[in-house]
This record gives sequence, structure tokens and C-alpha cells, in this order.
Amino acid sequence: MVISRITANELLAGCCHTLGLPASQEPSVDDLLLAGLLRRSAGIHCPCSRATLRAALLQSLQCMPANGDSLPDRIDAAIEALIVGGDFLELHDVVTEDSAAKGTWVFAAPPSFVVRPRGGIFLFGIVPDQDVFLPRSLASRITYDGFTRAIAPQPGEDLAAELREQGLQQVSDAAWLKSPKAETAPDMLNRFERRLAAQPPAGAVSDLEILDRERPVTYYRGRWAAPKNETGTFVARRPQEFGPPIWCFVALERGVPVRLLDLPLEGTRWRGCDAAWHLQLAIDFSRHNPQRYRRRAGSHDFRFDFFSPLPQWSERRLMIFGRAVVRENCLFSYRLPPAEAPTEERFLQERLWLSRTEDSK
Repeated sequence: MVISRITANELLAGCCHTLGLPASQEPSVDDLLLAGLLRRSAGIHCPCSRATLRAALLQSLQCMPANGDSLPDRIDAAIEALIVGGDFLELHDVVTEDSAAKGTWVFAAPPSFVVRPRGGIFLFGIVPDQDVFLPRSLASRITYDGFTRAIAPQPGEDLAAELREQGLQQVSDAAWLKSPKAETAPDMLNRFERRLAAQPPAGAVSDLEILDRERPVTYYRGRWAAPKNETGTFVARRPQEFGPPIWCFVALERGVPVRLLDLPLEGTRWRGCDAAWHLQLAIDFSRHNPQRYRRRAGSHDFRFDFFSPLPQWSERRLMIFGRAVVRENCLFSYRLPPAEAPTEERFLQERLWLSRTEDSK
């Protein structure tokens, strides 16, 4: 047997070919390849924790060139994007008989699709131990855009019926885009504060972090801080022995926790982070300092830049009506066509209470 030495570029090209992805234009692990590798890893390891997925991919890519931010951060961001896009499900989205499964476990979603408003098909889901779940005649038509996959019907073709025949589940756009009941920001904040006031006194909470209401809303990471002498109610995170921090709503008196409410609330389908981000949007709006987005008009579409995370149910709208693009001086960005931009902008303002900054070309 002859062992041949291959270059990193050859290895990356081989990965793209095996995963059915277009060849990378750069000799590094881009987002498209990262998404494909995470789907493949999930098909092998899931159900598992986010940490397991991250560790498995880090070990495989430790000697490979990567673009942009540190690879662990990029993998974490990619896992979150694949959860938003529907390829991964977290434990609260499913039913399991494993009593030892932690709430941070990730499951591979079954192969599914949603018909987009303009007729295209949005694909998501994973088949265990397989790289592609469609025959070559259909797989070759898939277009990849960062962490998402889509396929366009040909003239006269009933593509949805053909995908159903291939065993994919069709999900209605109403189910895919389901969101919490509409309410005003003050009503939402009052509802959570009443629930918080009904909680028993909190004990000592070590290493608590809060989203500081006084810090700029356009720099999300910079808003996180340890409590000092604050009094009031805050979105917070508290550590646990195993797994990521627990999201919560906390009442402080001179920097000391007196009441604590874990998120999400019982009986809701949303993740803790989604509930927390939505609540923070209500807090900022009620304090007359709403979170913001930036809209920029292009020649054929509108670019929307965001400076803080959005709940999963709201980002899915941007994902299905538009497409993600490389961020520029913000947390993440989407481009929306002119036909969709006005409706989605109203949704951002009415349901998330976001305020628009400059609108420049």
C-alpha cells in the first residue's frame, strides 16, 4: 500500500466533493463547508450536546486554515445558524424517553422543506450517516448560501410533490414561521415582572452576568457585565455545573439578586435565549432606548444590519424571505428583495420594537 501526502487544498476539495458542495473559492474552511461538515458530524453524533459537536469538528479541523474569527467561535455561530435554519433541533423541540438527556442536547432534524413565497424550496434536515438525502438529479440543483440550502422548481415542475415522494416532510410556512402572541413591549415586560415578583427569595448566585441597560444597544457583547450596584430587573445568565449558562430574569437590589426567574417559562416552545432576547427588546423599548437595525438601499435589494441577536422565530423570517450576507460593522446581516422588505420591516418594528437608523446607499 502506498501512502501519498496531500495538501490542505486537496483535502478541502475532497470534503466539498464528498458533501456535494461546490468547490471552495478560497483555500480555507468557509461557512458553506463548515455547515456541511457540521451536518455530517450531527448525522454521526446526534443526539448530543453542542460541546460534543464543537469538539468533534475542532479535532478534525485543527490543522486546517480557516477564515475570519477563531474557529471555536465560528463553529458556535454555525451551530446557532443551523438551529435557526432548522437543520438542528434542541431538546425542548422534541420528545425523548432519555431522562438523562440535558436541555442543551441537539438533535438532527428529519429531511424537510418549506415552499418559499416566490416559489423556491427551502431545504433543511439531516439523514444519519449520509451526506446527501436527494438523488443526484435533484441534489445537483441545490444552491448553497452560507448555512442555508434551496432548490428552485423548473417550469411546469411540481417540485414539492417530487420531494414528498423522496420522503421529505413538507412544513407549512405558517408552522415554520410561528411566533409568540403579539403584545406591546410594556405588556410583555409587566407580565414577566409579575412572574418574577411571585418567585421565592433568591439565594446566593455566583458569577451572575447581566445585560446592562445603560450600555449602548449597538454593541451586544459589550452590554454583558457582572452586577455591581444596580437596582431593578435585568436579563441575566447564571452558570451551571454542566452545560452552558442558564438564561434568567433577575431582580437586583444594590447589585444583589433578590428574585430569580429561569427562562424560558414552562409550557412555552421557545429556547431560553429566544425568550431572553425578546424580553430584552421589550426592556430597551420600554426605557425609550430601543434596539436598532440599519437599512441600506442597494440597486436591487435592501440590506438590513443587526447589532444584537434576534429570537429564532424572527430570524427565520429573514432567512426564508431573504438571504444572509457577510456582516459589516454589525452582528449579522440579511438582504431582502424590494417585494418583501416593507412587510418584514414592519414586523421588525411592530413585533420586536426595533428602531431604524440611517437609510443610506
